[in-house]
Amino acid sequence: MLCGFTGDFPCSVLVVQHLDRKHKSVIAELLSRKTAIRVKLAEHGERMLPGVVYIAPPDEHLLAGPGKLQLAHSQLVNFLRPSIDLLFESVAGTYGSHGIGLVLSGTGKDGSAGIRAIKQAGGVTLAQDPKHSEFSSMPQAAVATGCVDLILPLEELGLRLSRLCNGTGGHG
Repeated sequence: MLCGFTGDFPCSVLVVQHLDRKHKSVIAELLSRKTAIRVKLAEHGERMLPGVVYIAPPDEHLLAGPGKLQLAHSQLVNFLRPSIDLLFESVAGTYGSHGIGLVLSGTGKDGSAGIRAIKQAGGVTLAQDPKHSEFSSMPQAAVATGCVDLILPLEELGLRLSRLCNGTGGHG
């Protein structure tokens, strides 16, 4: 999905991957091989920069503060840490109508409450088409909220996200 992003990508991208808390995350290294933009593990208090993908470290909640990242080792949310819902709720509360939430393939319903929060704050919400997802329950739960603006196959999501961040994508 990040393949077409260029170094002048105008937004920060925050990513939560569900991973056993005892496993080391290698997603930053893997994604950095596939995209021209910088990919790194998020650090507490770090300034959010455009054109950088920040990955939640295992066993830490990733939150978006005003221009800065926050990591929290607070309680599990729906048996998860990191939680997509917590990330999305922080995006909604901090960035309102400038927030974008995207739920990809995965199991469970994490992200669905956060999608609702972003939509209610006036942001744009997207989900991977569950019919084209390896694991469909997370995108299905997001879509079931009735708060998803766009449901697209994975190969179309990157281009749409790029257009939205550049102000040319619209909601429909």
